[in-house]
Amino acid sequence: MLGLFCPQGFAPDVWAIDFAALRRAGYEGLLFDVDNTLVPHGADPTPETDALFAELDRLGFRCLILSDNGPDRLRRFLKNVDADFIDNAGKPRKRGYREALRRLGLPPEKVVMIGDQVFTDVLGANRCRIPTILVRYIGWDPDADPGKRRRAEAWILKHTAHKPARHRLDGFIREEARADGQAAQAVL
Repeated sequence: MLGLFCPQGFAPDVWAIDFAALRRAGYEGLLFDVDNTLVPHGADPTPETDALFAELDRLGFRCLILSDNGPDRLRRFLKNVDADFIDNAGKPRKRGYREALRRLGLPPEKVVMIGDQVFTDVLGANRCRIPTILVRYIGWDPDADPGKRRRAEAWILKHTAHKPARHRLDGFIREEARADGQAAQAVL
């Protein structure tokens, strides 16, 4: 049962993911959460996020934003990016993930979900057999009280750390970022 909450990789942030290596390994599609994954909650896009999507396009990825936010928020975030989105996705329900796969025209094993929450991003993707990379949420502060949901996530991550599937995508995290990601994961 805990396996459904288990990401296949962990990164300190999206910038630590080696997207070129993911593409060489045969992954063709990426699903992204927005808030606390790509930018702080409610924030506008940054030049860095726009550049990231330009690079992903150059690498040949099909990208889609899968979010529980409304359409206005997602249009604002994607104002400089040519990517599709599914708003009000109802994560972790399967419906949004299945629609994302349909729009991308890809099977689940060719897609990676990247998000910051175990109970939405990881659980929903795992229920649809989509590999996941969990990123440390933006605003993470090891000295602050993260709240009940984040404490529950930390407990799950601690108790699933031994699962072999948990580390399947860790090879796509830039080497210099792995130690930081492992340290953050230990504190989460």
